[in-house]
Order: sequence, then C-alpha cells, then structure tokens
Amino acid sequence: MKLLVVLVALMSMVGMPGRAAQSGAVAKMAVFDFELIDTSLQGEVDGPRKDEQERLARAAEQLRHALAESGKFQVLDIAPVSVAAHNSNLQACGGCEVKLADQIGADLVITGVVQKVSNLILNMNIYLRDVHGGQPLAVMSADLRGNTDESWTRTMGWLIRNRMLAPNYGAPQPQ
Repeated sequence: MKLLVVLVALMSMVGMPGRAAQSGAVAKMAVFDFELIDTSLQGEVDGPRKDEQERLARAAEQLRHALAESGKFQVLDIAPVSVAAHNSNLQACGGCEVKLADQIGADLVITGVVQKVSNLILNMNIYLRDVHGGQPLAVMSADLRGNTDESWTRTMGWLIRNRMLAPNYGAPQPQ
C-alpha cells in the first residue's frame, strides 16, 4: 500500500495540490456519511435496519471528529451537498463525490462503506481521494466481528489510529 505514503505527504502538506498549498493552510476535507452494502440474508428479508443506519452516521461523525481534533485537516460541513450525497451511491457514481466535495471547497474527500455479510461478519472501508485531480490516494479496511455499537466504534477507532492518522503507515521502514 505505497499509496498511503501519499497520505503521509498530504498530512504534512508536502506537495499538496490546489488551494491548501497556495495558502499554507491545512488540507480541507469533506467526509461523507458511510454507506451500507448488505448482502446478508437478514438484510434481504427485513430490509434496512434503523440501528445500522445510526451506526453509519456515527462512524462518519467519529472520523470527522478525530480528523478535526488532529489539527492536520479542516473538516468541512457537508450540509450544502448532503441531500445530493444521500441521493447518490457514492461508491458507484463515477466520481460524483469528488464533484460534491469540490462544490464545498474541499481538497480531499473521504467516503466509506460497511459491507455486511451477516450479523457476525462485517468489513469497514475508507476511501480517500484528491478532489483536484480526482485520483484515489488511499484505501483503508478492517474486518469487524459482531454488529454492535461497540464493534463499529472500536473498528473505526482502530482505522483512525492505525491507518488514517498513523504517522508512518505505508512509509518505507529503515533497514
């Protein structure tokens, strides 16, 4: 995952394209609400569950809060484009998340997906893209066991600490 070296560079603002580099400010980031891909039998029979929809919103909020608290990013309010984002499948819309993030002045955009195979087997994914060029910069993923508030919160916390904000994640190690 050498692409994550790019993330480390972005965090330190080395070679940051666009507006952030010109002003010397931290990168402006749009973090969209997470989406659920439910391929479980329960999901097929019962449809969307309220508790899972709430967990999706909390996962994105947990990530927004951690990124803002880190001081490495300015997390933007997505409210002006929230309706359009919720009416799109951000993982399969051909880059609409980049266009929406650009509308609110972001340099970087994060989308996320939780894949549910069953109430026991789930996977959380975070996708980071450059808004100015549209290219993907990083993908972070973690499996979780159990469909509970605690498992979702712990998994997001792990991704934040060990991937998103890890200072040397993906960087070459000294010999």
